[in-house]
Amino acid sequence: MSHTDFIRKTLNLKDSNIIFDDNWYSERLINQVIVKFYHGVLTYVPEACYSCGHIVDDQLIKHGFKTSVIKLPSISGYNACLELKKQRYFCKHCNSTFTLRSTLVDKHCFISNNTKHAIAINIKDKISEKDLAKKYNVSHVTVSRIIDNAFISYKPSFNALPRNLCFDEFKSVKSASGSMSFIFCDADNHSIIDIVEDRRLHVLRRYFSQYSKQARENVDRIVIDIYSPYMTLITELFPNAKIVIDRFHIVQLFSRALNKTRIAIMNDHPSNYSSFKKYWKLILRDSSKLDTEKHRYHRVFKRNMTDYQVLGHLLSLSEELRHSYECYQNVLFCIRNNNYELLENTLKTSKLLVSDYMKTSINTIRTYKQYISNTLSCRYTNGVIEGINNKIKVIKRIAFGYKSYYHFRNRILITQGILKIKTA
Repeated sequence: MSHTDFIRKTLNLKDSNIIFDDNWYSERLINQVIVKFYHGVLTYVPEACYSCGHIVDDQLIKHGFKTSVIKLPSISGYNACLELKKQRYFCKHCNSTFTLRSTLVDKHCFISNNTKHAIAINIKDKISEKDLAKKYNVSHVTVSRIIDNAFISYKPSFNALPRNLCFDEFKSVKSASGSMSFIFCDADNHSIIDIVEDRRLHVLRRYFSQYSKQARENVDRIVIDIYSPYMTLITELFPNAKIVIDRFHIVQLFSRALNKTRIAIMNDHPSNYSSFKKYWKLILRDSSKLDTEKHRYHRVFKRNMTDYQVLGHLLSLSEELRHSYECYQNVLFCIRNNNYELLENTLKTSKLLVSDYMKTSINTIRTYKQYISNTLSCRYTNGVIEGINNKIKVIKRIAFGYKSYYHFRNRILITQGILKIKTA
């Protein structure tokens, strides 16, 4: 193997017209950074003149070289460049000159296609665009351009929808039409179907109207949080779909009501203020996970107590808090065991004795009791889409925010593997 072939393989150069002489390598200090330079020559006989298309004959003569410095992917942690001398030709037929082209780099560009491809692969990771630009010795604008242009544009098929869907929203960018953007995914294979800029009802109604009637009729279940515009949308456009309210949001509704009850009682009992404030997590904990054996010293009470004893003392200070706590624990048990009948009985018997906050939660659940029944009769939750939303928050936080919604959407779809890299 010649040293030219060896260098081409090392640098992953597919253009066989690039050759290297004996002085093929050097190092330079640029902006206090060592850069590895590889010196090559691009020369071959073109098939025709680039300007007029005249077939090669004695009308084409060599006309010196033009040197270009092309950025390559980093090598052993060092920035690398290819100083490529490109053969120039003069065409006697049209009296113009042109420079030979290479598959290594696009026309009028000085960043190799290998570098762009490496950036496109690494942009799928949870890394900021600025750090990625620094890693490959390019500008932040270059990385942004690759995100927007190096991937095949994605458009969902409006003739088909999965049988089970998950609806949710996430905090969008300032340039978006609404403060929250809408996202929905397949509840079975957990893949994103699409992202809509605005979650407001009139926008979603216009968006889902693009899907064929047959596609919308084939949807069996849609998992949502307790957001009434989603319910209106599903009722209008998905006639056969059952609305499933996410279990987490049901529990969250009651846990927030219980916490508000604790705060109200805490403010009304100054002598026990510190106790209610310190052990707020204990009040919200599932009773099946309370420690009933291990004694620990509690500075508030100045004695050793178990978690169960601490909780019992706090509940004994307020009948309203105790009944609200029992209602909350019964709801947790019913949700965990998928027992809708017991849940309905619990809400009926608890309503008179609990706090006003808990009564509001009970009324909310009873308003949507048909949807709660659907929840407890199937296994679907919004856990998968909440995980995607958490990943979106991480992407946004790493980048310290995004200005363009279009760019932000592309980054999300790339990270989730929805957009594919262009191969040609």
